[in-house]
Amino acid sequence: MRLSRRRFLTLSACALATPAGAATGRWRGYAFGAEVSLELRGPHGLVEADLQAVIAEIRVLERRFSLYDPASDLSRLNARGEGALSQEMREILDLSLRVHAVTGGLFDPTIQPLWEALAQGGDVKVARDLIGLDRVTREADHIKLGAGQKLSFNGIAQGYATDRIAALLAARGYGEALINMGEFTALGGPFRLGLEDPEAGRLGAVHLNAGAMATSSPSAMTVGGETHILHPKGGAPMWSTVTVLAKGAGKTALADAASTAFCLMSRSGIETAKQKLGLSRVYLVDVAGNLSSL
Repeated sequence: MRLSRRRFLTLSACALATPAGAATGRWRGYAFGAEVSLELRGPHGLVEADLQAVIAEIRVLERRFSLYDPASDLSRLNARGEGALSQEMREILDLSLRVHAVTGGLFDPTIQPLWEALAQGGDVKVARDLIGLDRVTREADHIKLGAGQKLSFNGIAQGYATDRIAALLAARGYGEALINMGEFTALGGPFRLGLEDPEAGRLGAVHLNAGAMATSSPSAMTVGGETHILHPKGGAPMWSTVTVLAKGAGKTALADAASTAFCLMSRSGIETAKQKLGLSRVYLVDVAGNLSSL
């Protein structure tokens, strides 16, 4: 497996009406499979508690969605085929179902058996036959997978975590923040962010103001000779990089899931899905390195 996608995540935030001589809290650690750097600036006596609240939120979400921790909710669900449905799992599954429907099934969290087959030299055909979000059933507080199925929320979980942390900071009085947990969300702004492609490099920039930005590049990681964004129906990616922008709070998970699926879709299909999902802008980089937008 080859990995080249960015693996350093950052969060920098400043509280509203921060007085002169305010305190700064910093933390460096490991989360969501990457190094994480956090820096908060706010009133003395509060900033350290705010920093610890962010770290605690990160740990809660890792315990829900990590595929690397055998004790996480998702790992146990995949091992048992059914389990309790937490609020976080319900929210991320609801959004997954919405994007799944709008993209004609091209966003599908049941892709995990195919990933494992490619990574471990398993039977790819058998694994592909297990894909199908329609086989997942749930009640108010319980979820059951189809026989042999496993879930992965790698195409949406980092965006979801970004939204949760942004909401936590906003509630604690932080009005200027750029949060990068693999995808970006901005409180206030504008913040200038680059549009980049693994092969073509930096192609442009956008100004993010009170909104979300998510990017997917199929070739940034490979598994078993295929790009890491796997086609549920056996096709190949149509774009080298897709970047999705969405306005408003709590839209990073939506942009994250959309950018994943859009890598597999035609330009006209993306245009239709963009309108249905209420996204503000989509930037496309084709295999020749040409940048365009919708």
